[in-house]
Amino acid sequence: MTIRVLLADDQNLVRASFAMLVSSAGDMEVVAEAGTGREAVALARSARADLIVMDIRMPDLDGIEATRLIAADEDLAGVKVLVLTTYETDENIVEALRAGASGFLVKDIRPAELLDAIRTVAAGESLLSPGPTSRLIARFLRAPNTATTSAVGGPSGLSERERQVLALVARGLNNPEIADALGLSPLTAKTHVSRIMGKLGARDRAQLVIMAYESGLVIPGTV
Repeated sequence: MTIRVLLADDQNLVRASFAMLVSSAGDMEVVAEAGTGREAVALARSARADLIVMDIRMPDLDGIEATRLIAADEDLAGVKVLVLTTYETDENIVEALRAGASGFLVKDIRPAELLDAIRTVAAGESLLSPGPTSRLIARFLRAPNTATTSAVGGPSGLSERERQVLALVARGLNNPEIADALGLSPLTAKTHVSRIMGKLGARDRAQLVIMAYESGLVIPGTV
């Protein structure tokens, strides 16, 4: 199955480099390129991409707002967004994850890492490096934001087992690692994660991480 990729970056050279790299992979193709956030939103609707590689800083409409519009569009429910940033300690990464991005990458990554990241996110997983993610949240989430969780019951509406699973998701564990930590089968762990996402109304695992920290289930700096 070919992964249809939309590249959104205001720098022509960066876009061209990414396009050449993505096109070199046998399992993905570049279906469109955008130089602004507004173009990215429009092309997401017309090009029917599976995944958008989205730069955070763009003119006209930045990558965060573009991601928020894409995540809110029911017709684009299956489209994943992978944001790019210059620094892994950029506070905008947290806002991008809140807006609906499924993960983030720093622009100076190796070519193979970008391709692996696209495959990971397109497959429905989140790309969250536990170290940088926890440092970001510890630095920028100063107080719980109950608006994200209370409307759907929040972690208080989860069973004890589901709270345990959510805490491990927030620490960056994947399904097999969660299963091993809790003595479950990988399928059971996956079922728990899917059920938690449904209860909390989360788009993906990235939003589960934000919800876990904002609700106080996981304390910044304890990861």
